[in-house]
Amino acid sequence: MADDVNVRADEKLDDDEPVRLQPDLPPEIASPLAPFKGAEPQSPPWFKAAIAREPERSLVPVDGANIELLTWGDVGKPGLILVHGNSAHADWWSFIAPFLADDWRVAALSLSGMGGSDWRETYSFESFATEIWECAKAAGLYAAPVKPIYVGHSFGGSQVFYSACNHPDRMRACLMLDTGFGRPPTPEQIEKMRARAIAEGRPEEARRIGGPPSRTQPNRVYATLEEALTRFRFMPPQVPGNLYVADFIARRSLKRAPMPDGSGEGWTWKFDPFMWGKLNRDEMDRATPADAPPLAHIYGENSSVMKRNWNGEDYSSPIPASAPQVAIPDSEHHIMVDQPLALVAALRTILATWPG
Repeated sequence: MADDVNVRADEKLDDDEPVRLQPDLPPEIASPLAPFKGAEPQSPPWFKAAIAREPERSLVPVDGANIELLTWGDVGKPGLILVHGNSAHADWWSFIAPFLADDWRVAALSLSGMGGSDWRETYSFESFATEIWECAKAAGLYAAPVKPIYVGHSFGGSQVFYSACNHPDRMRACLMLDTGFGRPPTPEQIEKMRARAIAEGRPEEARRIGGPPSRTQPNRVYATLEEALTRFRFMPPQVPGNLYVADFIARRSLKRAPMPDGSGEGWTWKFDPFMWGKLNRDEMDRATPADAPPLAHIYGENSSVMKRNWNGEDYSSPIPASAPQVAIPDSEHHIMVDQPLALVAALRTILATWPG
């Protein structure tokens, strides 16, 4: 599945172990919020109005961990549950969900190890599926006449796809956003893909091939919020389409933490840095769509994830050719950052006519 989302950048690889730093990245990619020096960028009226529709926030206990849940709209309306990408959190949906809440009961959760949810000793696709299901029930999504639709972005798309294949009775349909498919590449495949990218004049892409690395150190604690915000970046690397969205997401990706030297409190990232290494990815072998409910896909037209082909010439998508598939123009992987209103329009259109 695709690797994803917000992580830190730092000059010292041994100091802040981010995700495959590329030292020659331009500053607008490596540190897009640095020019604001901790201040919030200007945002348009639509965005201010959307985030003003604050969700109800709660914690749902699931197998020994408290899972963060956000909800909008009235119980009894058809349900949507929204699942974020790797290292992200429920608030990635806080400026999207309000546009859907007049017609839907909308829920968004932070998977364990991310956002305001507890961390676990180990993670699995099955445990994530249980968290999504329990949060959907706690949000009242099954009080509607029809079952909810599961929606997931990137890594979250792989989670809702897994649920669709293994627990189709829990949902009416499954909608994925910029979700890549395929097992992790072998070392030989990685070298082949890197060589191809270099030969085709794509050295930046060649350096990104290989997926999320294993982490060996905890998240760094920054002395100030400004310093932490300057370390925020996206993975895969890209210029954020809207910096006010990036800033909103970044601020909600941070929490207070003691400084290692005992000098007081600083700021650190909410996600479990060891999550990827503690996740059993072999469970995706059980995800075959033969009995899955209807599937659909929305993706960024310029997404590096969708262009990347983990399995060389053998790659094939499990999404049927007849399924709705919508490309969002002028968008990379993080569609809600690049083209949030276009994403809202695409979601509204698909959900108004599909799955029927």
